[in-house]
Amino acid sequence: MTAPAPLATPESLDGVASATPLLVALDFDGTLSPLVDEPMQARMLPAARTAVDALVAVPDTFVALVSGRSLDDLRIIAEHDDDSPLLLAGSHGAEYWIPGEGRIEPVDEPGALELRDRLRAEAERATADLEGVWIEPKTFGFGVHTRRMDAASAHIANRRVDRIVAENAPHWRRRTGHGIIEFAFRHEGKDAGVEALRARTGASAVLFAGDDVTDEDALRKLRPEDLGVHVGGGPTAARVSVRDIPAMADLLASLAIRRTAARQ
Repeated sequence: MTAPAPLATPESLDGVASATPLLVALDFDGTLSPLVDEPMQARMLPAARTAVDALVAVPDTFVALVSGRSLDDLRIIAEHDDDSPLLLAGSHGAEYWIPGEGRIEPVDEPGALELRDRLRAEAERATADLEGVWIEPKTFGFGVHTRRMDAASAHIANRRVDRIVAENAPHWRRRTGHGIIEFAFRHEGKDAGVEALRARTGASAVLFAGDDVTDEDALRKLRPEDLGVHVGGGPTAARVSVRDIPAMADLLASLAIRRTAARQ
């Protein structure tokens, strides 16, 4: 990350608006859906859903959700059924859903799931006395949610779980986000997820948008012909930014209009 990115303008879309094919890859939480205290209650803002649907309808346009959520949870919060045209990359790009093919998952190393379950249970026991913490089960690890806690209690919870993982699985990847620390035995980042989807779709350019620290993995690896968009303020590797989720929805809607007009 370097510095805050300038606000997006209609001209920011010039390059990707004419790309054929175009991959529009979007983080979910904080980008299309507001952050909520109960993570499984997250849903796209109506304006974001409308913009996504409009992009899906444009020829030579692929739309994907690239999230740290496990694939099963991502499908629930995105209201994604088996007939959906959306591509999904869950667990930061370690598992996928491809329209017409279904689920694609990696082969796990022996003992990885047993260790995951044991450490998640230890984390739950270690934080049981702290009000507001939630240990979220994930496909390849678990997350420690502290959004509903005060800063001092969150520090205690994270320190206890950090110690458990450091002692038992020092090779796991540790990620920080908005009110969450996530531990995983797989090391894929969203950069790998975007590149896998680029290769699968044959996209000549990518628009990737995200709001959190984990999205910077993908934003840093975008190519000159791509467009990175950061939602919110603060330092980022993105080329441009938007103020909030409604502004992100507006940008996506503008992209759909421009791509549709170019084909008429």
